[in-house]
Amino acid sequence: MYSSGVTGENHLRGVVATDGSGVASFTTSVPARYSGRWPYIHFEIYRSTTAATQYSNKLKTSQLGLPAATCQAVYAISGYSGSAANLASITLATDNVFGDGATTQLAGVTGDVSQGYVATLRVGISA
Repeated sequence: MYSSGVTGENHLRGVVATDGSGVASFTTSVPARYSGRWPYIHFEIYRSTTAATQYSNKLKTSQLGLPAATCQAVYAISGYSGSAANLASITLATDNVFGDGATTQLAGVTGDVSQGYVATLRVGISA
């Protein structure tokens, strides 16, 4: 998104515009768990999709953390080898980013593995 010619990456990046109520929605997969981090989805907020071409234009950078029970259920299915063991080795308190307090970044999640999940997080912006 920020570097021209970067096409061979699989970081699931994209730009989503909000609706008239300020709600953004997107479909993605539950991220695999890697060493040192609690499962999360990183996001940045921009004033417009036009401004979302330069990192320096961002209004806010944050992350959406996923509850342990959701991650445990997903990591039990195929395609997530190693994620269950990695999850067992960390807590929100020991994560190097969430360790300062995850309450405002932990999503509410509904759904299940067979039907899919919906994660919701309210993010305040003052600009």
